[in-house]
Amino acid sequence: MVFYEPGKTPHGLPRDPFKACVTPRPIGWISTRSKDGIDNLAPYSQFNNLTFDPPYVMFSANQDLNENRKDSTVNAEATGEFCWNVATWDLREAVNATAEWFAGEVDEFERAGLEKEKAKLVNVPMVKASPIKFECKHYTTLRLPGNPPMGAVDVVIGRVIAIHIDESVLTDGMIDPGKVQPIARCGYHQYARVTAESIFEMIIPGDPKQLVGLEGNMDKAKAIGAVGHQVEPTR
Repeated sequence: MVFYEPGKTPHGLPRDPFKACVTPRPIGWISTRSKDGIDNLAPYSQFNNLTFDPPYVMFSANQDLNENRKDSTVNAEATGEFCWNVATWDLREAVNATAEWFAGEVDEFERAGLEKEKAKLVNVPMVKASPIKFECKHYTTLRLPGNPPMGAVDVVIGRVIAIHIDESVLTDGMIDPGKVQPIARCGYHQYARVTAESIFEMIIPGDPKQLVGLEGNMDKAKAIGAVGHQVEPTR
């Protein structure tokens, strides 16, 4: 059994295992636009949704080797907007290309050869070829302290105000992960790919009304809440 205390005792392994312990992780392929109009695109392996009614997402951006905050964080805070683009198997090389650290005046869309798509509600470009996109309003940034130069991190939280879904990734009106084929981060330099063969279904037992949270069904949640908060008539 390997046991160690991070930052205190050595793990004795050839590479740090921490990130490899939490896998797979969805990729936050985040697009932003600076106050000067420079477009930025970068993937973050510490990303997820937080809740569904209303929907919020977060991405976590560490400092760079010079203790500078990432452009994605700076832009999201300065403009109050950002977008998330699903990272797919077909787009994997572009995702990797936009992970390279560039100066703030570099447009990663152009460097990766990606066509832009104009968002409807925010002034931020999206990846046209990505089949699912979120338009987000910056809600808050939680800054966690860490060891220099890269340990400090900005946890950026945004409210999702618009969602784009390409009909090509739907089956019977539902998003089909086997068609999307999202990629996810594992440990080290490894990734995972969701395919039709890797998907299985399990329904949690118990009160079926509780499943609306797992499904993320806003309408059903509202309906159940309305019934639950009805006032009993007086007699």
